[in-house]
Formats: sequence, structure tokens, C-alpha cells
Amino acid sequence: MHDIWNPWHGCKKCSEGCQNCYMYYLDGLRQQDGSEIYRTKAGFRYPLARTRDGRLKVQSGEMLRVCMTSDFFLEEADQWRDEAWDIIAQRPDVKFFLLTKRPQRVASCLPHDWGDGWENVFFNVTCENQRRADERIPLLLSLPFKHKGIMCAPFIGPVSIKEYLPAGQIEQVLCDGENYGGARPCHYEWVVALRDECVEHNVTFVFCGTGRRFVKDGKTYSLEGNALQSQQAHKSGLSFKGAPIKFKLTDPLGIPLTEDELYKPYFGPRCQTCGMRLACNGCSRCGRCGQ
Repeated sequence: MHDIWNPWHGCKKCSEGCQNCYMYYLDGLRQQDGSEIYRTKAGFRYPLARTRDGRLKVQSGEMLRVCMTSDFFLEEADQWRDEAWDIIAQRPDVKFFLLTKRPQRVASCLPHDWGDGWENVFFNVTCENQRRADERIPLLLSLPFKHKGIMCAPFIGPVSIKEYLPAGQIEQVLCDGENYGGARPCHYEWVVALRDECVEHNVTFVFCGTGRRFVKDGKTYSLEGNALQSQQAHKSGLSFKGAPIKFKLTDPLGIPLTEDELYKPYFGPRCQTCGMRLACNGCSRCGRCGQ
């Protein structure tokens, strides 16, 4: 995946959404322990990596999803985070998508020169059910970030965010069901209700995937494989493109970048039916999908 940066790997379970963690499951298939946390070797400096001809691999305007196999604000990663912040600061031309289940730790983990936030950081909290939404969203709204969003994944219970949207801080909501072993069902009516709240406030809503067990009209559907789940989410037509998120990206000298200087995503044939399309960098043209 060309849009993922994992500076460290491994995590500690901390809430209901962690019960069937996909990272633990996939690590288990490789006879590894997902609770073992370590700094990645080849991947730590990925945002600064260059090709053989000297070009940066991550292009200006791309978005990197950070710590998809961990949590950026994990306590065990405190020793590496300052260096990760330094890497983020060196790429003010790239958007960094941070997602956490630990917003209570964030204020004490920010760089000394953070101020009211960096323009290239998109901060998100996980809200797998109403309990966690009401616990984490107030913290999200209180923290100094330029861009904020919510991820309801794994979506294991109905979530209403209508009381938080009028503040105008939440710019995007992502929604996805649960996958792999022990997957709990995601209900169609939960997705519709959350989507309708976002539409009312012109906030982008992305229905990324149904999860492995999807309930609609009282019937439970078994959907095996991420591709099928994403296709069915797209087919539902529930995703909604709201107000654009305007990142004021610059070059390392602080000079604003124009649209012509930013990465233009390519969407191949398979991308046309992908639920993630509204929130991804497009196809990396790796050739593995046969397109």
C-alpha cells in the first residue's frame, strides 16, 4: 500500500473495538504476537525515502495513513514519537492521517512548536460505538488540530454524532464493518443514520466497507474478502462528498504549493467500485490486481 506509513508495529488492546483486532489476527497467521511493539526498520523513514534517481517516493499532496498496525499515541511508542514528528515536519507538502483510540494522551504528546496545529496533519479518533464516541469526540474537539475527523470502525453499534457536528470542526467521517475472525455484525440502518447526520451538516461521509457480517432488512449477509465488502459499500450509494477539506500545503521553505504541483490520483478500473475511493490516494499501479 503506497498510502500507509507504519513507523512502529504492534499495539495494546484498550476498548471494545480492539476485541477482534485485524492486526492481531494477521500477526497470528504469521505466528507473531500483535502485542509485541517495535520500531520498524525499513519503514520508519518512509516519508523521506527516495527512488534511485533521487525523487521522493511519496509525492507532494499525497495522504499517508499513519500507524495502521498500531496507534500513533501508544504509550510504548513515546521513545520514537519525537523522531516521527520531525519526519512529518520535514514533509509539509504531504498530508498525514493520524487515527487514535487514545485521545486522552494526545495533549502531552505534541511537539513543543505545535501551536494551534500543523496544516498537514489530519487528526481522527475511533468511535466504534456510542460509548466511545461520547468519550473521545469531546477530546477531539478540545485538541489543537487544523483538521479533524472520525472513524467508526469496526462499526459494532449505532453511533450518533449530531450534537458534535454543529461545532464545524469535523470534516470527514469514515465507516467500516468488522472483518476476520469473530467479526461482529454491522447494520445497514446504523450506516444510514450516521450518513444522514453528515449530509445535514455537509460533512463528507465514506462508507468504506460492510464488514464480514452485514445486516439489512433483518437478513445477515456473509461477505468474505475486503474487495467484496468494499464493492458492496460502494454499491449502496451511501457515501457522500461534503465540503472540501482544504489543506494549505507548502514546500520545505514554507512556500504554498499550487494545485498543479500536487499529486493527481489515478483511479483504475477496480477503483470505480471501491468504497474507499473518496478517502484514498488512488491506485499505485503495482500490477497486482491485474489491471
